[in-house]
Amino acid sequence: MSTVELIWFKSSYSGGGGDNCVEIAFGPGAVLVRDSKDTQRRGLRVSPRAWSAFAGLAADSRV
Repeated sequence: MSTVELIWFKSSYSGGGGDNCVEIAFGPGAVLVRDSKDTQRRGLRVSPRAWSAFAGLAADSRV
């Protein structure tokens, strides 16, 4: 994925305090997840299907 310029999005639930924030980027055939406080670290790569399942479960469990 190094040849593709990724556009990272921060969670809308992230606060301005800079703690516990994640970012995601959509690449060819994968979704990448990283810690927004450590952007030099390589992102966790998951399949779009796995990301969709995770996001659906997270949305269902909101309080």
